Amino acid sequence: MATLNKYSVLLPTYEERNNLPLIVWLLVKHLSESGHDFEIIIIDDGSPDGTLDVAKELQRLYGKDKIVLRPREKKLGLGTAYIHGIKHATGNFVIILDADLSHHPKFLPEFIRKQAEKDYDVVTGTRYSGNGGVFGWDLKRKVISRGANYLTQVLLRPGVSDLTGSFRLYKKAVLEKLINACVSKGYVFQMEMIIRARQFNFSVAEVPITFVDRLYGESKLGGSEVVAFFKGVLYLFATT
Repeated sequence: MATLNKYSVLLPTYEERNNLPLIVWLLVKHLSESGHDFEIIIIDDGSPDGTLDVAKELQRLYGKDKIVLRPREKKLGLGTAYIHGIKHATGNFVIILDADLSHHPKFLPEFIRKQAEKDYDVVTGTRYSGNGGVFGWDLKRKVISRGANYLTQVLLRPGVSDLTGSFRLYKKAVLEKLINACVSKGYVFQMEMIIRARQFNFSVAEVPITFVDRLYGESKLGGSEVVAFFKGVLYLFATT
């Protein structure tokens, strides 16, 4: 059954020309079939592989009301991409997910149902509770993710089982307030968003998801991002 709510999907991209048609098709399929009003805002950060050209083709295919292009000239970071995207969002809810197909849009109807149960401010996907899980990672990546999550649980006690994920549904006004409060960049940004949500007493619910490693392209998570993450955890521990 259709509702009066509208969902703005923010899709930051950098070198995702192979993944973009698939993720957009899946978003359109699952949000349309579940009867929800939506738009997909693609924020490409000057990808040299022609991602923006693919996005333009998708806009021609699905229409300008469904595919909104808001490119930037260069790579400026995830947090600023969300700020940029929110300015153009016409929905009262905002969905964020990765463009690399690691987050399957089939879970979105469940996110929307969960949000409506108790009018939650934030709904976040979890790989670490219920029937959630991870597929396609090597042992090193699993250890890094689990270790990062364990450290944040011990130090910050966020009340959420998966802090480092980036598959979420926010009330638009809540997301705007959280982004304005966050100081982190890169990998630690998603974690700080949940910590700040708890600080502001926003209600947060979780939906178990299966995370699948990217099909095309390389992960943007490197050693420097891991170091920055642990520095970020310690900063939040000291200041929150």
